[in-house]
Amino acid sequence: MNADNSHPTAKTPTSSASPWLGRRVLVTGAGGFIGSHLAERLVELGADVTAFIRYNSAGSHGLLDLLPLPTQQKINCLFGDLCDPHCLDHLPAADFVFHLAAMIAIPFSYRQPWLVCHNNYQSTLNVLEWARTHNITRFIHTSSSEVYGTAQRDFITESHPQEAQSPYAASKIATDKLVQSYHLSFDLPAVTLRPFNTYGPRQSARAIIPTIITQALTQDKVFLGAQHPTRDFNYVADTVDAFIRIAETPAIEGRTYHIGSGREISIGQLADRIIPLTGRNVQVVFDPTRIRPTASEVNRLICDASRAKDDLGWEPRTSLDDGLRLTIDWIGRNLRGYRPDTYAV
Repeated sequence: MNADNSHPTAKTPTSSASPWLGRRVLVTGAGGFIGSHLAERLVELGADVTAFIRYNSAGSHGLLDLLPLPTQQKINCLFGDLCDPHCLDHLPAADFVFHLAAMIAIPFSYRQPWLVCHNNYQSTLNVLEWARTHNITRFIHTSSSEVYGTAQRDFITESHPQEAQSPYAASKIATDKLVQSYHLSFDLPAVTLRPFNTYGPRQSARAIIPTIITQALTQDKVFLGAQHPTRDFNYVADTVDAFIRIAETPAIEGRTYHIGSGREISIGQLADRIIPLTGRNVQVVFDPTRIRPTASEVNRLICDASRAKDDLGWEPRTSLDDGLRLTIDWIGRNLRGYRPDTYAV
């Protein structure tokens, strides 16, 4: 994907007083949406960043290829497949491990459940095994709000019952429990971050916000499936801030933290919010091919992030409208990397 490398959310590089200066960090899934933003921020903070990238014959670093060249040059990219237990044998030592690598598309998990479940569980197991033998300071595991299924009460706390309504959700429940077992069995200093629906620049069109934006910018119609489900959206810079705070906060090993805005919006309302911001007059049209299996649809998600506020001092700073404007601006300058006429699973 050739793209405009200017980055609307980039922060001024932190001074040498940063506690991250020279800290050795491993980021799995660094070529993905959140992972690329996290790696970029860690470089700004002065960390020594190693990015683990799934091998591909094109030599692509994924979304890291869209970062400014000086930032790319400060990231040590290693290739392999995390499902191979030997792929980590030659990794450099790390103080912190941020584990984001996963297959995340829910519709794809209907088509390829074995692949999604095997990849997510086995890769996590292998990274945990490497981490427990390398004296790391903290292991930060990435979960998903999908582990809860449809909300059973207004605000979802970390104690909410879990319900696997898709193979993807089942794979994340399994990896969450695997991380918990390594903490309890081997005293691995692990913490789990459970983001709700993160969005922002560089996100692929398999997610709802880029799906709406790309269609609105290029077509006269926006095709959507179910419009009644509600979600809790959080801008990517705020999610990255939570990762950093979880890594920095002492004495929270074994805990899980929700990251979200605490506000819900339906998919239909979201489209009504986005379309005027694009400056285009387009129609929303129902597309039955985008409907999830009835019992698998998560109808409501709304985050209670009070634990993160109390323990980490974390709160979202970016309003939905401001985040949408930044995202629309970036996607508008990078439309060549999207296929608005194709339903991405």
